[in-house]
Amino acid sequence: MASNSTRLRAMALYKELHRLGRDYPDPSYDFQGRVRRMFEKNRNLTAKDEIEDALKLGEYIKKETLALYSLRKYRHLKRMYPSSTTEPITDHPPETIRSHSQSRPR
Repeated sequence: MASNSTRLRAMALYKELHRLGRDYPDPSYDFQGRVRRMFEKNRNLTAKDEIEDALKLGEYIKKETLALYSLRKYRHLKRMYPSSTTEPITDHPPETIRSHSQSRPR
């Protein structure tokens, strides 16, 4: 039988993974269903080492999922804002742009 603290850790991990699954980028992967089946499969574990290994695997999955989300956000921002090494986007060709001091007659 698992101790109460281990049970609470497992429930908190399940809750976090379930929330992370809401935003999973590939709906055909069925992230939440896989998490549920994984927890149901490990429901009857009694050995302390096996329980710890299962919780460590769950924590690893959580970290990898968070990394996937961070990468997705980074890629989105990279597409939205071009890097500073590229030419700035302007409406006019460079030769038609004049500075304020050049446009006034002397």
